[in-house]
Amino acid sequence: MKISVSMLSTYLYCPRKLFLQKILQIEEMPKESIVLGSIRHEIYDYINKAEESLVKSITKGNIAGIKDIYTSSYKRKVRQIIISNRPRIREVNMDIVDAFRKTWPFITAEAEERSSNILNFIKEHNVYGNELWEKLSPKIISELSIESDTLQLRGIVDKIEIYGNEYVPIELKTGKMPKEGLWPGHKIQIAAYALMLEEMHQKPVKEGFVHYLDHKEKRHIAINPFMKEEIISLVKEIQELLEKKSLPGYCSNKNKCLNCGVKGTCYNEQEVDVLMSEII
Repeated sequence: MKISVSMLSTYLYCPRKLFLQKILQIEEMPKESIVLGSIRHEIYDYINKAEESLVKSITKGNIAGIKDIYTSSYKRKVRQIIISNRPRIREVNMDIVDAFRKTWPFITAEAEERSSNILNFIKEHNVYGNELWEKLSPKIISELSIESDTLQLRGIVDKIEIYGNEYVPIELKTGKMPKEGLWPGHKIQIAAYALMLEEMHQKPVKEGFVHYLDHKEKRHIAINPFMKEEIISLVKEIQELLEKKSLPGYCSNKNKCLNCGVKGTCYNEQEVDVLMSEII
């Protein structure tokens, strides 16, 4: 039974939460951070998929306005996505103006970074339009569905930068960032995607990044051979947890419980007992 890569992260955070969500079908209560994070993921998906057409539209005649080309394209889509998510935004006591105000600065920064990279590439190689896209490095693809029989995993990679024959996976994350390195769940996710890409393309994937959107910072991870065994071991533990349907104990770190979206059910022993009786 293949499991999703996101389960690795949830399991490392709290096995009981994973059990409640996947076996007892408990859904998290909507939170502002979750809604805004989902909106940003949707926007970044558009940004990555729009890259080819934007790059091909750049000619000598409009090179001075590259930033405006990106910003205008992004702004239209941000508005559309926020409006389409209006019901979810209202559920967390925001309006679409608040959502736009809290989202747009991240997207502006993305437009500035990409337009600057394109401009520098043009100055170095003096190419435009279709030729610019063909020679551009890195190329970016997003929301790539991928799976591995060896690792018994499936998932969707947020973003992949391609440098010739080299693939670099990037995960987009919202919320808090550790002082150093990566959160354990994020580290294991990006390592899993790197190993899956390696299997898919039969080429070594040496590194990956986690982009903490709220902090505008990318954290690097070097992929090493030991990660594969760690992931295989985690997958087996999760598969056993889901198959045995044995409720794990409470998380030992109560700080994790404070903002957990399933804590209402998790600490309601009577409700949990009723739900468990239905699956046994």
